[in-house]
Parts: sequence; structure tokens; C-alpha cells
Amino acid sequence: MTLALLLSGQGGQNPEMFALTADAPEARAVFEGARPLLGGVDPRDLVRQPGADLHGNRTGQILCCVAALAGWRLIAPVLPARTIVAGYSIGDLAAWAPAGRLTPEAVLRLAAARADAMDAASGAGFGLAGIRGIALDRVAAMAGRHGCHLAIRNAADSAVVGGPRDALEALRVEALAAGAQRAVLLDVRTPSHTPLLAAASARFAEQLASEVPLRPAPGAPRLVAGLDGAAVFAAQTGLDKLARQISETIDWAACLTAAREFGADAVLELGPGHALATMARDALPEARVHALADFRSADGVRDWIAASQHA
Repeated sequence: MTLALLLSGQGGQNPEMFALTADAPEARAVFEGARPLLGGVDPRDLVRQPGADLHGNRTGQILCCVAALAGWRLIAPVLPARTIVAGYSIGDLAAWAPAGRLTPEAVLRLAAARADAMDAASGAGFGLAGIRGIALDRVAAMAGRHGCHLAIRNAADSAVVGGPRDALEALRVEALAAGAQRAVLLDVRTPSHTPLLAAASARFAEQLASEVPLRPAPGAPRLVAGLDGAAVFAAQTGLDKLARQISETIDWAACLTAAREFGADAVLELGPGHALATMARDALPEARVHALADFRSADGVRDWIAASQHA
């Protein structure tokens, strides 16, 4: 068995996002580590607070990292010898912990710093839109006409675009008129992965320069850079890409191609929602694909991984 771990980005935060991990002793340290970054509130309590803004940029990035890392701690003892890990947007940073290159504490601290840098660079009135059913070159051309930018390549006919929200709304209407199957504003308020955040990339690069990455243990999961789908072998190259992806288009389609070429025959999404699992089913049609949210118990997901290794 070769397993691909896909770590979610923002958008799927919800009150039940820790349903499977909240009581897991293996994940306790992750939740405790996030508390100081969330104003002293335990993330398990925060997501259930009435009126809590789970989609604010700083809160959302921290919560998505908590979800991914808690899920990883749940399954770490049963990971197969061949595992590849890639993360979508903020999940790209979280992926450094399962790959043995950063501690969970460092990931959470850097997630907060990343969000602060992005907020300082963007201001209000920006966001992202998802468009599916139109070729990427046409989407990029439409985006340019509206003063927006291609943010994420999901597939040959699926993309995320960033820019001012009023411009994104006009782009959404044009895309639907041009035959898009889907064109929606996403619940993200930052123009992630666009040149509008160049200052944030520079600021985060300075933050990363003070980090001392871990040396991954023999047999650690292979880490794939979310920016371009290339395997990360040199830590400094990987850190550079972590900073650059804040303001450059990321190629998620290339990450899925990397998982397929590595031989992944099972895929598990760690984090809130099912978005990456859905895309993986199209890109790896022969693989067994699940999101952590598909399971009802920690034993259930561990049993699935164990059974897949003997399938």
C-alpha cells in the first residue's frame, strides 16, 4: 500500500470539525498548543461557540492546521512505509509536521505568523472564487480582464481566482455565462496565492529564516511542495516555496500528479471537509479515497489503513 495524505486548506471549518479527534489522547498536545494562539480558548470549544468567526483568516488558518495535525497524530502509528504528504494552501505548511520537518508547535506558531503577514498585506474587501468547467487559459484571461489573478490550478478545467470581491462577483457572472459548471465566491477573505500578497511573502520569508527545520527520520513520508508538486529534498528550497506560495499561483493538480506517480493507491484527506478527497477521486480514479470526516471513530480510520495494507 502507498498512502497519500492530503492536508486541507481553508473553507471547510465547521462546529463538527474535531468530532473524531477531540477526545483522542494522541491529539491532546495539538489542541493545547493552539490555545495560546486563539486568545486562550481551546479550539475544540471555539468551533462550537455561537457566533464564532471560524472563517476569519487568522482563526481559520490555525484551525485548519489543528485539524490536520490532530488527524495525523491519530493515524501516525499505522502509517504505511510508503506515504506521501501534500497540503493545499495553509495545508502546505501543516504538511511539514507529518513529513518530520517541523514540530506541530512550530507549524501552529508559523500558521499564526503567516496569517498575520497576509492580513497586514491585503486589507478588507478581497477574497477568492472557485470556477469549474472552463479551461485554465480562459479563466486566466477572464481574471485578467477583471483585475483578478489565477490563484490555484486544481485541474485542467478547475481553478481558484483571487482579487477584490466585487471584481470576483463580476467574474463569477461572466464565467457562468461562458458555460462554467460552477462559479462561486468562497468563504475566504484574503486574495491568497496572488501578487496582491507579495509583501506577505517577503515578511513570511523573514519569519521562516529563523526556523531550524528538523532532519526527517529514515522512512518519513515524502513531502511535496504545494507550489509546484515537486518533492522537497532540500529544506531551504522547501521553505522558500512556503513563502512564495502566499503570492504565487499554486499547482494542486501537480501535487495530485505527484501522488499518482509515487504509486498512491489509497488517499486520506486530513482536515475539515471533503474537497481534496473529491478532487483526488478524479485525479486518481483507481485509488481508494476517503476524508477523515467519512469515519465515525478513530479506530475506524486506523482499521481502514491497516486493512488497505493487506488488500
